[in-house]
Amino acid sequence: MRFPTPTIEEIRRARKLFEANEPRDLFYRAATELLDLAMRGETSLSVAEAIAVLLQTWNRRYYNRSRPFDSQHFLDIERVVSTHQQVLATFRRRSIESFGDEDEARVRRVFDSFEEVLGRVGASKALHLLAPRFFPLWDNAIAQRYGVALRERGRNADRYCRFMGIAKKQWETLGGEQAVRRNPLKAIDEYNYCRYTKGWM
Repeated sequence: MRFPTPTIEEIRRARKLFEANEPRDLFYRAATELLDLAMRGETSLSVAEAIAVLLQTWNRRYYNRSRPFDSQHFLDIERVVSTHQQVLATFRRRSIESFGDEDEARVRRVFDSFEEVLGRVGASKALHLLAPRFFPLWDNAIAQRYGVALRERGRNADRYCRFMGIAKKQWETLGGEQAVRRNPLKAIDEYNYCRYTKGWM
């Protein structure tokens, strides 16, 4: 299967559509800033609380259908973040350009743990927040279009690694951050969301 790689023009068009039609982008920006402050110890909020800001808006369907966002769930988020804190700190300093075969075992372990707590889509959202230039975002429609259709919980880590390989090629084809002038993984996600999730383009 051939996978789409958007052009810079399509990335810019998607950005305009995303800004005009998706008010939840505010929560992404807020969560990103809160997480950065939490990691530097410059806010009373924890890393898990910063992640929760995004999850309760961007992952609302999961909580409506699968589980409540209760105190136990919050403790589970804190546990999984703490368990993988060291490797996540390493990934946070990297971009997907550096992703290689030697990373796959660690990515699979981390994704499996997050998927157990947050579900298939929520795992990618939380991981992206924790390492925004390394972990791409997906949802059901996007995964389907890229030939890695989501399976039941606990069977998606290999598919996520394949999706990371695709996102790496897209990043490189676009010309990276120098060409896109912002995080290419977020830009590619906006394109995917506008085109495959919403059908706006």
